[in-house]
Amino acid sequence: MNTYKKLTVLLCSLALLSACTGQAASQPTQPSQVLAAETFLADIAQNVAGDRLKVDALMPAGLDPHSYTPTPQDVVRIAGSKLLIVNGAHFEEWLQETLDNAGGQRSVVEASAGLTSRTPSSNEILDPDHAGDPHFWLDPNNVIRYAENIRDGLIALDPPGREVYTQNAAAYIQQLHALDSWIVTQVAQIPPERRLLVTNHESFGYFADRYGFTILGTVIPSTSSEASPSALQMAALIDLIKARSVPAIFLETGANPRLAEQVAAETGARVVTDLNTHSITVTGGTSDTYIEMMKHNVELLLILK
Repeated sequence: MNTYKKLTVLLCSLALLSACTGQAASQPTQPSQVLAAETFLADIAQNVAGDRLKVDALMPAGLDPHSYTPTPQDVVRIAGSKLLIVNGAHFEEWLQETLDNAGGQRSVVEASAGLTSRTPSSNEILDPDHAGDPHFWLDPNNVIRYAENIRDGLIALDPPGREVYTQNAAAYIQQLHALDSWIVTQVAQIPPERRLLVTNHESFGYFADRYGFTILGTVIPSTSSEASPSALQMAALIDLIKARSVPAIFLETGANPRLAEQVAAETGARVVTDLNTHSITVTGGTSDTYIEMMKHNVELLLILK
């Protein structure tokens, strides 16, 4: 047994021992029955679960899921869960190994199941190491499918709650339709020829397809923020930004600004930071729900008008 597995087993044993021997008032909080991998998924799922079930996020707010590696404590939390909700589409590359280490019995819901990965436009750079784009949630119309898949997963876990989950999902889907309409109205302020997106990595494809933006380029030409650009790719991006007079480069929260600032120094483009795309913020922040996250990002994009 390797060190990672030994530590996991030890933590599981300690958790079980504490639960069995401690007094009721001093017992640790029981593991959540329902876990969602990312914070935005936990928020979507909580809207469907309502007051009937508590949904916890596996990752903390603000963490880039691309750089996430489960800790032994995370494995313990998964081991104690009955339902794990993930984005799917190979977004959680750590998933299978972690499930193998956790053991136990649980259902796994892939929120994006049934959605088809987009086809990049001719001007986009193809990423040979990451086939398909898993960032479906940046188009709220895709999140309708997320809500439906999560609803079905919760019903399978808790059949007596069928009516609650069905009603909650329907109400949340109406909010998603309203969000989509709001984004359409806001984006209409930006002339079509100015809807040019340069971001730190390839995540806005579904958003661009839905709202009429062109993905002109990315600082990191990959759907994973862990990749690195070549000098040739950087030079090509600089030339493109100059040729199209792109006014801004958009960075996600937590992204290293060094390369973007280098590009900005060469082109005169402004660096706009703090897009929240892979995580919502803590409660009270600018993007503490999925819907508020999307609104926050659109408001930042209005600099293009």
